[in-house]
Amino acid sequence: MPGHSGRHFLQIPGPTNVPDRVLRALSAPTIDHRGPEFAALAHEVLERLPEVFATSGPVVVYPSSGTGAWEAALVNTLSPGDRVLAFETGHFATLWRGLAENLGLSVDFVPGDWRHGVDPVAVAERLAADRAGAIRAVCVVHNETSTGVASRVADVRDAIDAAGHDALLLVDSISSLASLDYRHDEWGVDVTVGCSQKGLMLPPGLGFNAVSPRALDASRSALLPRSYWDWAPILEANRAGAWPYTPPTNLLYGLREALDLLLAEGMANVFARHARHAEATRRAVEAWGLELVPLDDREHSASLTAVFMPDGHDADELRALILERYDVSLGAGLGKLAGRVFRIGHLGDLNDVWLAGALAGVEMGLVGAGVPVRRGGVQAALDHLADTADTADTADSVARAAR
Repeated sequence: MPGHSGRHFLQIPGPTNVPDRVLRALSAPTIDHRGPEFAALAHEVLERLPEVFATSGPVVVYPSSGTGAWEAALVNTLSPGDRVLAFETGHFATLWRGLAENLGLSVDFVPGDWRHGVDPVAVAERLAADRAGAIRAVCVVHNETSTGVASRVADVRDAIDAAGHDALLLVDSISSLASLDYRHDEWGVDVTVGCSQKGLMLPPGLGFNAVSPRALDASRSALLPRSYWDWAPILEANRAGAWPYTPPTNLLYGLREALDLLLAEGMANVFARHARHAEATRRAVEAWGLELVPLDDREHSASLTAVFMPDGHDADELRALILERYDVSLGAGLGKLAGRVFRIGHLGDLNDVWLAGALAGVEMGLVGAGVPVRRGGVQAALDHLADTADTADTADSVARAAR
């Protein structure tokens, strides 16, 4: 591959670009993780992190991937043989199902077309039919990273309540945390699963569980084996600003800086920025004459856009051409969408000009690959960004000051 001048455009839906300020924090000298300086860092991070989840409760932090945080959510709340209700909304929902089954759980997996989110009506029907209360948890992927479809978590909670069911609500927010509007407490979520390398603008390596009082109660009687993932010793150690094992000190330094950036901008402004960039990207795709994966306009993701290739054209070949010519990395199609879909990530540390440059690389790549598209997608995105610039000025100025 030839060398490229300038900065690489990382437009996959995670890991995302790490701001320079966070990179500098990650390079700080390692300190004694049993000393007072580390305890102060831990307390600061643990006190501020819940604001990103919109919760007043604790957030358990693991040195792990998001997959580890999935497992932690299940083993802390459930027992062998428990039934859980889950929905086939995409590749990652399917992986979560497999993990649950490997742990000895019984999964009622509702089939889906990968173009819609969780259907609240189906949730209500399944739970209303469960008169014995055998279903112990409902598992929902808020933002399906493989498809760009965002499920309506608040409506799912309303459906659970309408059915009069006491199942726990477990939600994967891995590619929606700090990108899409998310409200752990208000939506009645019992465990929110998150990770560091997407909206939080960090490298991979931190997994999160935001935990409700009901989930904590469930953990006291849950019988799935757990040791490393056990909430109780972590929460106990956190009270003293420590972990029960060696903590990821430098990632916590980076997390402190990322929280500074996000909370200075304000979470409502962060969500608005992501929504604006997502709308600009969708307008580009529509102007090109290509098809978006989501079919329900209420379920478009604000953190990524998944796009079908026309018949006879391979998405992976297009991605390779765009990377080689223009130094832009796009997300691959996953699972049954492999080769059929490319994904444009627009989450994390991103501004209007950066997004415009990435979309320019995509449009030039589509034309260069001989894909039958109309030109003008970039202009459609620019028009939207220009027309909505006034609404973004305040948030952008706050974010720049924070940096």
